[in-house]
Amino acid sequence: MLRAFLGPFAVTLPVALFILDMQFLWVYADDMIGKGLELWVVFKLMVFASARLVNLALPLAVLVASIMALGNLAERNELTAMKASGMSFLRILRPLVVCMVLLCGAALWFSNTGWPAANMKFRALLYSVTKQKPAFNLREGVFYNGIDGFSIRVGTKHADGRLEDLLVHDHRDAQGQRVLVVQAERGNMSESDGHLVIELEEGVSYEEHQETMSRSKERVYPHVRSTFQRQTLRIPLHSLDFSMANEDLFRRSYERMTLAELAQASDSLGTEIRREGQELQNYGKRNVAWRNDTTGWYATAAAASQPTVRSPWAASLASKTRTRAFHSAKELSRNQIRSIDNAVANMEGKLLRQHRHDIEWHRKYILALGCMVLFLVGSSLGALVGKGGLGLPTLLALCVFLLYYVVSMVGEQLVKSGTLEPWSGMWLSTLLLTPLAALLMWSTLKERRWLPHAGG
Repeated sequence: MLRAFLGPFAVTLPVALFILDMQFLWVYADDMIGKGLELWVVFKLMVFASARLVNLALPLAVLVASIMALGNLAERNELTAMKASGMSFLRILRPLVVCMVLLCGAALWFSNTGWPAANMKFRALLYSVTKQKPAFNLREGVFYNGIDGFSIRVGTKHADGRLEDLLVHDHRDAQGQRVLVVQAERGNMSESDGHLVIELEEGVSYEEHQETMSRSKERVYPHVRSTFQRQTLRIPLHSLDFSMANEDLFRRSYERMTLAELAQASDSLGTEIRREGQELQNYGKRNVAWRNDTTGWYATAAAASQPTVRSPWAASLASKTRTRAFHSAKELSRNQIRSIDNAVANMEGKLLRQHRHDIEWHRKYILALGCMVLFLVGSSLGALVGKGGLGLPTLLALCVFLLYYVVSMVGEQLVKSGTLEPWSGMWLSTLLLTPLAALLMWSTLKERRWLPHAGG
């Protein structure tokens, strides 16, 4: 039983990770192409991306392997022989259940320790890759601005490194007090000791210096023009070197937290929300009060466009005093409404952050228990269908997994929108498949086969 299950599982898990990695490369291909990244950097990025995709690849691999294992056993009549010897289906599945318990425990450990570390390293490395400047690549007639402080344009570029019609702008001075422009008819380009060496021939250089006259404080711009037969420019290329971002910048995100950290952060946010809600109620009690003598200050008459005063207290005031009091009250009401709206928006933002932490907390357990539920569904389907191989089992596995994945995404979006609580939305797919797993297991115990047996 273990060989029948672990063989397909060892094949389907790398295949699933490879397919998901190809999707990742398709999404981020534009951020990596043309930047001269080393293969080691790309390899690490793929490894961290694979670790982040285990939550999708592992349940799919478990489902496919369970359907194939039981389907192969049923197709070769080995499952029938074991039942004929007096073994029940649950007794037959006992070794696989023990294996799945260990696998689910490993998945929970990985989601609590390896997953946060992989997320942090992946975000830091992906940020470093996306911020990496493109590799040095001069194109004819286009200014290249990838090197800090320089803009380079060539009219014609030959394969052996010879250049024609060069124009180099040197603006390394951040204060703009020195500007150098070099134009040459010909040149030769090479790289040495981390510098771009450009040997220029038959050219002109233009240089401007910003100076301030000591007496009049007037700024002047002396202009220097010089011609040359040969000149060498050494341009540092350190700005094109790959630099790794600090991982501490990504340490506080909810995707990089363990179960204990997520629970603590969620409790802290919940405490802050309750405290701010109580403060908002106290603010309302202090600043909002009904006055019987001022209720109904103004009421628009049915046949007149001018408001009429109904309050005796308001009627006793002078006209100008009453108008000033009315505008002051209206402005005070507007300020209080804005304060309440800001407080409510702040509480809603913290509630959203709390839901994001709760989503990640539940996701770690879903990876483990979801694998067990999908195993029960897959093993029952494989025994009922009685077909092995890659055709029908793979098709059934994809259909079930798509149902599981779509319901998971819908539940997560409902949680993010505030429609469902985190526990109900995140466990929606598992709660939906649990009755299906129970129904399929009952059908398997009753030996209600869905397709004719391969041997019969």
